[in-house]
Order: sequence, then C-alpha cells, then structure tokens
Amino acid sequence: LTMTRYSFIRLFICNSSDPGGVFKKKTSRGLHPDLRPRYDTATFKGLCEITMDPNTLNNFLFLSEENRKVTVTGYQCYSNHPDRFSYWRQVLCRESLTGRHYWEVEWRGMGVYVAVAYKSIGRAGSGNECRFGCNDKSWALECFEKRNSFVHNNIWTPISATTSPRIGVYLDHSAGILCFYSVSETMTLLHRVQTTFTEPLHAGLYLELLTDAEFSLIKSGFNHYNHHQ
Repeated sequence: LTMTRYSFIRLFICNSSDPGGVFKKKTSRGLHPDLRPRYDTATFKGLCEITMDPNTLNNFLFLSEENRKVTVTGYQCYSNHPDRFSYWRQVLCRESLTGRHYWEVEWRGMGVYVAVAYKSIGRAGSGNECRFGCNDKSWALECFEKRNSFVHNNIWTPISATTSPRIGVYLDHSAGILCFYSVSETMTLLHRVQTTFTEPLHAGLYLELLTDAEFSLIKSGFNHYNHHQ
C-alpha cells in the first residue's frame, strides 16, 4: 500500500492520529488518511533534525555535513570513548527520542541498516549484543540492492518490496509503534512494529563497505511541503 509523500507529511503535521496506522484505514475509494488540521507543538517538533554522535562513531566511519552524513573510510584515530562501537561500522545519534518523530535517511553504496536502539546497547566487541537488530535493544531495516529484511533480536523477516535509496522512519514511542517506509514520490510501508519501548530510543546506522548515508533535513511546518512537493 502506498500514499504520496506529500500526504504522509501533511498527515503527520496536521493530525493527532497515528500515521503508522493509516495503511489500515480504507474506504471504497482506497486509503483514507484523516487530514483535518489539528496543529500542535509536539507534532511540529516530531519532524526532527537528527545529528550523529561522534563519540559513538566506529573508527572506520567519517562524519561530515554537520554530523548528518556518514561515510565508510580508512581507519580513523578517534579518541577512546566507552560509547564508541569498537567493531561494527555503526553510529548512534545524539537525540534521545520519546514521543512522536519522523525522519529520513538517504543512502548510496552496497548496503545500510537503518536502525533505532536503546543507549544501553553494547559497544565493545563483535557480539550480537552490539550489532543493530541482533539483540532486544535495537530494531533495524536491512537495505541491500537485492535483499531487504527487518531484524530484531536476531530474528530476520524478509521484505519483498523493493526499497528506494531514501528510507523514512516513523516512531511513536509511547504507543510502541515503529514504521519503516520506502520514500520516493510515494510512501510505501515496508514494515510496522507494535511493541513496548522501555527506554528512550536513538536513531542509528550501520554501513557496508563503499557506502555513505545521510540524515535528511525535514523542515518543521506544512508550508515547506506545500511549496516544494
């Protein structure tokens, strides 16, 4: 099921209902998102600017674009820090996410995991306790050219839909909803999680070799989308 990106963003900004559930709502004419303009400050803040935390950055990754873009590189001599991922090419973001949020990741290369994780995820070593999706502290969408999966607690769920180079993530922390979307001119729901989150979440990325990824800026405010979509 798909809807236009413009409609999704408008729904997110204007509506206090759950964008993660709009794909369940149908009428005889198809999808029926409720677009009544109920503005509130918390919703506007949900279209968040996300920046990566250099203290979590693996030594084979490099940050640029004001810590919004990450690229696989040669070994970098970063300072020792207990928050740094010592083995996996991963990075977490600074922002502690509760409430409702939506963000997008654009990637190029061999593959990427678009993830959310608790701050308490492991950092040292190559075990599953440190790898996005392979433990009970993280959830990840695995994106490759010919293979896509959702993974949590080391359980892999294949996704048949083709993903675009831009992935949208919707989080409603208090409701326990996490959704991943393939984003182009339309939004295609790839996977929806219904669970109970017990800690604040942080956005994260894992990069395969020859890959870079960037957290896209999404301006808070409906007029941005009205004029540019």
